[in-house]
Parts: sequence; C-alpha cells; structure tokens
Amino acid sequence: MARVGIYGATGYTGFELIKLLVRHPDVEIAFATARSAAGQRLCDIFPTFIDQPLVSGDQVDLSGVDLIFTCLPHNTPDLIPIVRSALDAGVRVVDFSDTFRISDPARYAYWRKKEHPAPDLQLEAVYGLPERYREQIRNARLVANTGCYPLTVIFPLYPLVQAGLLADATVIADSKSGVSGAGRSLALKTHFGETHETFSAYNVGRTHRHIAEMEQETGLHLIFAPHLLPVYRGILSTIYVTLKPGVSHADVRAAYAIYANEPFIHLMPEGRLPELRHVAGTMDVAIGVQPVEPERGSYILVACVDNLVKGASGQAVQNMNLMLGFEETSGLR
Repeated sequence: MARVGIYGATGYTGFELIKLLVRHPDVEIAFATARSAAGQRLCDIFPTFIDQPLVSGDQVDLSGVDLIFTCLPHNTPDLIPIVRSALDAGVRVVDFSDTFRISDPARYAYWRKKEHPAPDLQLEAVYGLPERYREQIRNARLVANTGCYPLTVIFPLYPLVQAGLLADATVIADSKSGVSGAGRSLALKTHFGETHETFSAYNVGRTHRHIAEMEQETGLHLIFAPHLLPVYRGILSTIYVTLKPGVSHADVRAAYAIYANEPFIHLMPEGRLPELRHVAGTMDVAIGVQPVEPERGSYILVACVDNLVKGASGQAVQNMNLMLGFEETSGLR
C-alpha cells in the first residue's frame, strides 16, 4: 500500500483528488494540508462523509510517504520549498500548478515575463500527459500535471500534426469552461449572480496562461478564446483547422487511430459531436471531427473533458499510477 500526501486539500481539485484516492485500492492518504482549515476535517468544509483530518504544512511528516500532490495556486511562494523538501526526502511529486509545465527556459520567460524560480527543477520535470509521455512519467521524480484547457486542444490537434495533415500552423481554439476551472478562491466573476444566465469571454487572443503549453505540445500557433459557462464543471473546445489539399475524410479519421489503445480517449462516431454530458464526472475525453467544406480542407474539431477529473485530479492519479507502478487506470474507472 502506497502512502501519499496532499498539499492544498480544500480547493476544488484537492477535494476531487481525495474523493478519487479514498477509493483507490493501492493507496492510503498519509496527510492532507489546508492553510486556513488546519485542525478541522474535510467533512467540516465540504458536504461529504470523508472524515479526513486537515493539518498545516508545518505539521507534515514525510517519513514513509511515497508521493505527494501539490494542489496549490499558481505562484504560491512555498511551492518550490515544498517540492525540494519532498524530492530531497526521496518522495516523488505531482504538481498541479503551471510552474513546471513549460520545459524551455526561454519560452517560460517569454510567457511569464520572468525567469523560472527553480530552473533545475523546470528542466527535470516531465509534462504529465500519459498519452504522450507514459514511459518518461514512470521514471520521473517530478511530474507537471497538465492544464485543463490544454487537453481539449492538444488531444484533437496532435493526431493531425503527427500525420502532417494541417495546411496552416495557425489555429483558432474557442473554449468554454465551467466556473470550477477558476478555483475556489473568492472572485467576483465567479459569483452566482455574475455567472448565472449569462455567458462571457475573457483573456481572448494571446493572453491566457495555458497557451504556452498548448503550443509546446502541438508545435502550432494558437489564437485562443476562452469563455466562462454558467455550469459547475466541464470544458468544451471548438477548434477550426485547414487541411492540406488532397487530404480525404478517411485520412482525417484514420489519424485518430493513434488513440486506439488509449483507455480514456474516444473518437465520436461519424456525424456526432461530443457534449459535456459525455464526460462529466469521468476520465473520458470525447473528440468529434466535423467536415465543413472538405473540398477546401475546412474542418471543425470539438473536444470535451471534465476539468476536475481528466483535466486535473484524475489526470494526477493516472500519473501517480504510472510513477508507483500500479495499473494505469486503477481507481479511475
């Protein structure tokens, strides 16, 4: 039985992670931290019967712990010290923030407008996308769990890139996310009265922080338009692409055979497109391929994930399974 710890257990992703781990057959939770709720139990914070004690970070004992999850906000000052302490103690790490996702120092500096705070760890970290980096993740000490939006862009585009079918390296991705994607911290834009019965775009163009990893993993130039949906969970992305002359519809669908043996990725049947209900509460990724003007190479791709499961906590458990030598889908079906 592996022992794991969680830093930041009372955010949406931390709570989702605990719900997955308590039913995992090969794992027990050694500790779960909560900065403002230390001394309480998880069932005091969320409507749940999970009676997990919550401790402060300085109460953590890493003795006998195999792996930790750091479910902390971006730019949290104590993230790097926590990661270093764990690695020094021989404990492996799955990090939820975007601190280690961008592998190239120059790209990181360009997008974050500063140098990386731990360049040695940046270069060591493995991008936590099992469908591409399965073997590297197995051997990694530090895994950078993917962002949620990027999955709905990388998964539908990667097969077309690999098959050399795209005519244009500039791609428009129009994405919509439920409010849980913004996290649990109080913010006016995610109040019920601000999101109910409305629909809004934000950070449109080249400003969203997830663009860097989308481009890193696809090699494309992304124009990205994220939107806030008045729902709790789920992401749906609509992507507009132009294919090379002579590419047939059969060629397009054949490109997705790259995912034929992937347990969680599903290509929708001909003529059908995914919706959030296909993936809500699951690890599934649903991809639809729609010809628009195939004679001109115009296609629309649609992809959905649950941002809290495959887009965050479930993805982290999938990575943990690989790192600790468990069945990759253990605790996730």
